[in-house]
Amino acid sequence: MAKVWQREHAAPVATTAQDHTAGADARPLDWRKRMSDNIAYVLLVYTGLQIFVTMGSLKASGPSMLPYLALVILVIAIIPACRGFERRWNRLSDEQAHDPSLSGYYRRDQIFLWILAIGLPFAITGLFRLLAILTA
Repeated sequence: MAKVWQREHAAPVATTAQDHTAGADARPLDWRKRMSDNIAYVLLVYTGLQIFVTMGSLKASGPSMLPYLALVILVIAIIPACRGFERRWNRLSDEQAHDPSLSGYYRRDQIFLWILAIGLPFAITGLFRLLAILTA
């Protein structure tokens, strides 16, 4: 109880002008962390789409090994791609990681990563369904 009272009645802490303009929820810019977060979200979305699209293909095609092969290829394709993106951004020095001039490169990689994660499950599953139709 005494600690709470001391905290409430303590002298105000001096703040800088930057503290007021940055806002209460502002975080320092770090491209490495941002790309890592994007990769985590991309993998979640990719996995959900992969399951949804592949399961739909499994139900539609009946007993065939092609949907399972598509599933394996999708897993093999996304992991090295994500590792490549993360490796590229983790090589930045601390100074570079906080450099606002890298925003264009970050946005380019972010867009490419999301297009890859959303498009790849549909593209490969569609290709394997087309192969199944052609070979039937």
